[in-house]
Amino acid sequence: MDPEKPQKKDKKTAVLQGNEACAKAAIQAGCRFFAGYPITPSTEIIEMLSGEMQKAGGVFIQMEDEIGSACSIIGARWGGKRSMTATSGPGYTLMQEAIGFAAVTETPTVIVNVQRGGPSTGQPTMSSQQDIYQARYGSHGDYEIIVLCPSSVQEMYDFTTRAFELSEKFRTPVILLSDEVVGHMREKITMKPLPKDTGEQTRVYASSPTEDFFQGANSMVEGQLHDELGRRIGHIAPKSGEFINKICSKITDNIKEIADVEAFCMEDAEVAILAYGSVARSAMNAIKLARGIKDDRIKAKFRIVKDLFVRGVPATIQTDYSHLKVGLIKVNTVWPFPEEKIQELARNVDMVIVPEMNIGKYCREVKRALWDKTVISMPKCGGEIHSPNELLDRILEEVWCK
Repeated sequence: MDPEKPQKKDKKTAVLQGNEACAKAAIQAGCRFFAGYPITPSTEIIEMLSGEMQKAGGVFIQMEDEIGSACSIIGARWGGKRSMTATSGPGYTLMQEAIGFAAVTETPTVIVNVQRGGPSTGQPTMSSQQDIYQARYGSHGDYEIIVLCPSSVQEMYDFTTRAFELSEKFRTPVILLSDEVVGHMREKITMKPLPKDTGEQTRVYASSPTEDFFQGANSMVEGQLHDELGRRIGHIAPKSGEFINKICSKITDNIKEIADVEAFCMEDAEVAILAYGSVARSAMNAIKLARGIKDDRIKAKFRIVKDLFVRGVPATIQTDYSHLKVGLIKVNTVWPFPEEKIQELARNVDMVIVPEMNIGKYCREVKRALWDKTVISMPKCGGEIHSPNELLDRILEEVWCK
């Protein structure tokens, strides 16, 4: 028996809220420093870690604001502790300068953003996916970042642990981009021990000094561009350009390793739904309805309730959805954008529907990648998630009403 391999008896099941699963996963992944400021709808993460972190021998600090929170976790990681913070839209905005600092100093940290409606105070108790661009482009300057987007409580647990693994391996901040729906739902999940981290990969993709403080290295950690010894090079154009290229390419050159994209029923699909986060749940149920796949949540076929005839659809096709060959492309790693994987999965479809709880932001990237196909944005603002029937009705409109 391999002692490093988790055994079945080591697995534990529990019914948890998404935010609770994130907190437990952080402890399991070795996080021993958390700094944060309570904000709906992420507060349960802070609440749980305020007790669990101390039990694990770590440090929990409720900071005066999100700026201090983001700066504290950077300092804690250079002090040798894996670190994390959690927030929502307004707090995430305040963290952007520190995220850029973490990127340029190549500091592994995890930032959880449980999205709510904006802008400004917006909708504290309603969900959205409006921060999808801010997660990628929020801080100034050129940098690349890794952003994971869970759609279930199980993924909230699994993606949190993966966020720590990726941040250490690529020496970069990693964003866990959740939303209110996933953060507050409760589901049964499986928790299992992680293999012991050998530390062999933590320096592979670093361009800068990576020794923690107090380890004997004489290196400078600051926001100016620097060489491999930590010396300032901001006044030297060629070296500065080389450094920027290095901190970007360590991620862009490894998209195949970082990317996580799943496909469901795409083998014979004529139309694909491309979704991420909580909206992927509706998309999954939509393809089950379309294909007559039944489970505990779907007991019968749904019939079209709208009068499609008035929109020019012959009455003969007003049956159930089962004639639609619909597939799902579920994007779990939204940044860096997994262009090649999406192109590969969508190669045999003519149409891609992109539902989002925003004005249609990620769809712009999809259109760029799938320039030779019909890509249709399906935005929805206001805090309500798309229903499966909404998605299928839109497909019918596009397929049959043209």
